[in-house]
Amino acid sequence: MATPIIEASAIIKDYGQARALHGVSLEVGAGEFVALVGPSGCGKTTLLKILAGFEDVTEGRLEIQGKDMHGVAAASRPTRMVFQKLALFPHKTVAQNIGFPLKLQKVDKAEIDRRVAAMLELMHLKPEYLDRYPAQLSGGEQQRVALARALVSQPSVLLLDEPMSALDAKLKKSLQAELKKLHRELGTSFVLVTHDLEEAMMLADRICVMRAGRVVQIGTPSDIYYRPANMFVAGFIGETNFLPVDVVHTQDGALTVGSSLVTGEPVVMAAGNVSEFLGEGNKALLIRPETISFISGEPGPGQWTLIGVVDEYFIKGSSTQYRIRVAGLDAPVVMDLPGSLELPAQVGEEVGIGFEPARAFLLSE
Repeated sequence: MATPIIEASAIIKDYGQARALHGVSLEVGAGEFVALVGPSGCGKTTLLKILAGFEDVTEGRLEIQGKDMHGVAAASRPTRMVFQKLALFPHKTVAQNIGFPLKLQKVDKAEIDRRVAAMLELMHLKPEYLDRYPAQLSGGEQQRVALARALVSQPSVLLLDEPMSALDAKLKKSLQAELKKLHRELGTSFVLVTHDLEEAMMLADRICVMRAGRVVQIGTPSDIYYRPANMFVAGFIGETNFLPVDVVHTQDGALTVGSSLVTGEPVVMAAGNVSEFLGEGNKALLIRPETISFISGEPGPGQWTLIGVVDEYFIKGSSTQYRIRVAGLDAPVVMDLPGSLELPAQVGEEVGIGFEPARAFLLSE
């Protein structure tokens, strides 16, 4: 990781008798894009507000650019925040909204005008928008104005609290791409709170998964998706399947696993495909939907097969998702296939599905 610009160590936050954060530690590198994800109430927005200076810590230490932030007001920190509801001033023009932080800093008018114009260009907003009011702009244009206002004072860290949650799907995709490009061009550290897991995977260099006020796992999108720390992370990030297995043999850090629910020989799991947190008790294979396909006949070498009945399918355009009901499994097996004009199976049809367990990931239940 790049040199940390944010170092949060053992942060505890209490609201009366309720504890919102339980000793959270997080580092954000200079120029890094970190996404905070987790269920509602897990503490991610509370952590963001602590970074911004809108909340004080109960215990722990927060440093930004090597300086202790205890007692440092939000306006005096090298951070700026874009709120979920944007919080634009309805009675001020676009120019006044963007330039407001510089006016508070008593920057001279000529410099304010120059930097506002530069922000307008950076955000792909037309010059004639300067004299308009927020109510005269579309949702996407208001979003760009909010980003411009946050960035005009050239902060070292930009904090984003679900800024695109209210936008329609197509506009959100467009702004996500612009945000990624903006991050690359500016080199500013971004910390994003989002409920949109696909958004976190698309934008972030690293993802911090939180649950009940604790950090569960921090890693790259690939780490989180393919090597989750536990079944909570595996189930939270993307669609997944869990197949109960038995450990048949252990040797040199590798495990041989089998399952009575499948057709196929026991398979050796390489150490890289076994969770480092593997414990005693029941174990399961994490199998991502895109690694499963329809098959017919005998399984190939190293392949396991299951027989089930098509419960439902969903056409997504570029892909088609099938849900297969298999005897012995509580939940349907989810599988994603490339999109096609013709459907390979219909609801109620008995099918064979197969996957390579060596490509799966072994977890403790």
